[in-house]
Amino acid sequence: MIVETIQLSLTPVFALVAIASILNFLTTRLGRVVDRSRLLQELHGKTSGAEHDIVVCEIRATAKRIELTNRAILFLVLSGLSIGATVVVLFVAGLTGLDLDYLAAGAFILAIGLLVAGLILFLLETREASAALRIPETYLELDRKI
Repeated sequence: MIVETIQLSLTPVFALVAIASILNFLTTRLGRVVDRSRLLQELHGKTSGAEHDIVVCEIRATAKRIELTNRAILFLVLSGLSIGATVVVLFVAGLTGLDLDYLAAGAFILAIGLLVAGLILFLLETREASAALRIPETYLELDRKI
């Protein structure tokens, strides 16, 4: 019975490994965004006029990116905890003979829902980053034939 339980718990564990990889990537990304926000905060007091407005706009975009990344991390951590709970329920059911199938399924469905929510937040963060990095058309000089 324990061998079957171990085999049954492999799928959630693989999902847990994937979540850990995504979390590693997100925390690295968050660190870079935080570093950028610190630089912008230093520039805030040293700029004026149009240059200051650009700094403020970038600070706002950076703050939004930090918020989205933090939320994505939260949802992914909760997803990982739900997967851990799924594995625990599977082992308890396997060792005790209790019928906990619905509880295990519910925990796993919750985990996948949280994972999807975290990935959607990550998508929103990347869209925010892309919008901030768009090159103004004036620099492209599209009216010139080169």
